[in-house]
Amino acid sequence: MSTADTAIRTVLFDLDGTLADTAPDLAYALNILLAEEGRPAMPYELVRPAASHGSIAVIKVGFGIQPEDEGFEELKQRFLDIYEKNLDVHTCIFPGLEPVLDKIEQLGMNWGVVTNKPGWLTEPVLESLNLTQRAVCVVSGDTLPERKPHPAPLLHACNIAGSEAAQCLYIGDAERDIIAGQRAGMKTLVALFGYLGENDQPESWPADGMVSTPAEILDWLR
Repeated sequence: MSTADTAIRTVLFDLDGTLADTAPDLAYALNILLAEEGRPAMPYELVRPAASHGSIAVIKVGFGIQPEDEGFEELKQRFLDIYEKNLDVHTCIFPGLEPVLDKIEQLGMNWGVVTNKPGWLTEPVLESLNLTQRAVCVVSGDTLPERKPHPAPLLHACNIAGSEAAQCLYIGDAERDIIAGQRAGMKTLVALFGYLGENDQPESWPADGMVSTPAEILDWLR
C-alpha cells in the first residue's frame, strides 16, 4: 500500500471508558444492588477502574467474590437488570470528544464503535447520547462469536466502514483493545483519560501512542 492508501479513513472507539463515560451509572447500579444485599455503598473511585471490564469485574469489586463462587451469577444478573434501567442517568460523552467527532466527520472520515458490551446495552447507551445515526458501524460483544482481544470484531467494523485495516485507528482504554487492534493490523491509541487502574501499565502495551485528552486524538489524524 502507498502512503495515501494507508492514511486514516476510519476511527474506531471502544465504548466504556473511551467514547462514553459510563462508570457513574455502573457504580450507581452496583450501589443499588449492594443496598439490596444489606451492604454499604462502594466508593466511586474503587468502581471506576472496573467499568471497562464489564459486569463480572464490577461484581468482583463490589462483593469480593469470583465467578465460580456461589451466588455470583444471580448477583450479576440482578446487577444487569438494575443497570439496564439506569444506563442513561449520568452517562455522557467524555468531555472534549464531541469536537473530535465533529472534526472526523468534517474531514470526510467516518467513525464507529467496537465494544465487548452486549448489544442490548450498547444500543440504548448510544441512542441516549444521540450517536446511533452518526456511527458508521457498531460492533458489540455479541455481534460475532469472537470478542476482543480477538481481532474479528475490529475487522468486521472495517468491512462495514469500507476501510482496510491499515486505514483504521482504534482507541481504547484496556490492554485487550490494543492487542485486538494490533492483531487486526490497525494503528492503536491508549485513552489515558479512561478507566485505567493502578495496576495497568499502558506504556508496556503494544500501542502506537497514548492520549491524555480527547483533543490529542486529532494530532494523530493530521
